[in-house]
Amino acid sequence: MAFLTEPDPERGVALPVVPGISRIVANNPSLMTYHGTNTYLIEADDGFVVLDPGPDDDGHLKDVLTATRGQVSAILLSHTHSDHLGATAALKARTGAATYAFHLSADPAFLPDILLRDGDTVAGMTALHTPGHASDHLCFARPDGIVFSADHVMSWSSSIVSPPGGDMAAYVASLRLMLSRDDRLYLPGHGPPLPNPKPYVEDLLDHRLRREEAILRTLRDGPCTTWDLVDRLYSKTHPWLRRAAERNVVAHLLKLQTEGLVSPDGERCRTRERLSCSCED
Repeated sequence: MAFLTEPDPERGVALPVVPGISRIVANNPSLMTYHGTNTYLIEADDGFVVLDPGPDDDGHLKDVLTATRGQVSAILLSHTHSDHLGATAALKARTGAATYAFHLSADPAFLPDILLRDGDTVAGMTALHTPGHASDHLCFARPDGIVFSADHVMSWSSSIVSPPGGDMAAYVASLRLMLSRDDRLYLPGHGPPLPNPKPYVEDLLDHRLRREEAILRTLRDGPCTTWDLVDRLYSKTHPWLRRAAERNVVAHLLKLQTEGLVSPDGERCRTRERLSCSCED
């Protein structure tokens, strides 16, 4: 995969992306979040639409309030992972803006003011339900071909798909949904903008399918655990990255099990031909 990189962005300020859209990059860099979570500020007639308020961090909240002058007309959430959801309640309390998110929240503690379903329109954008990374994940598509792709498609890395909230079959289907569209620019939840996204999404899908075939080939040689598969198929050595790889393997195995190609056998799983690898934690 040819991922994109960018220099460490300036902190605490709204960085222009395209006319009418800027981002503030939260100061939560990590192996999982790149330089940090992108909070997008979208100009509207009655203030700003804030998409993904970011982590629960007083400094980041202050930066968002300063950049918008507190004039927030709506708060949109792509999904309820903490690095996107964390500042939502505080931003709502400070601005009175209504929150919009998928109608089936993956976080039982969060209930949006406005429940969105696939195809609903908000702030002139169409909500696209794109589960896979998270069951409640939404992308937001503008009529001008710009899509806020959040964590479904990121420019700097592929997405982790970690069951039970993550679902590899749903992720693959959501990638195919994006490929059926003709969008010109993705604005992801982490990392820089992604122009001409279709070839990149094709590569993401091909990467997942090739990984799936590699898992099946390995299992045809005999039973193995999820960690056996990580050791054989991944080169990652950092503990966090190995854990992320293991979660992706689990997601692949559950998809293959649903498709009748793999069966669990104690702590291992096997193909239907030879059967044995752990499809569960």
